[in-house]
Amino acid sequence: MKIVTQSMLMAFVVLGTVSYVIPSIAETTAGEKVQEGAQDAGKNMKKAGRSVKDKACEMVNGKLECVGKKAANKMRNAGDEVKDKANDVQKKLD
Repeated sequence: MKIVTQSMLMAFVVLGTVSYVIPSIAETTAGEKVQEGAQDAGKNMKKAGRSVKDKACEMVNGKLECVGKKAANKMRNAGDEVKDKANDVQKKLD
């Protein structure tokens, strides 16, 4: 009896989650799409700027002196990507 009750509870939780998530995915407005595009463009501009800085550093100082800066810029790019994905998930949940 306990297993049946737990199974029913789990089914209700899954159905409730699905019924909440599916409509929220479908409710993307044009304004939200524009905002998402602007955020992606900003992220890509930062990434390109950091890449240019890495190349310039290598040209001026040499590869060995710029390894730390290059690694830091890669970490910043990864951080920006994580923030972007977190914002996407948050928007879908709202």
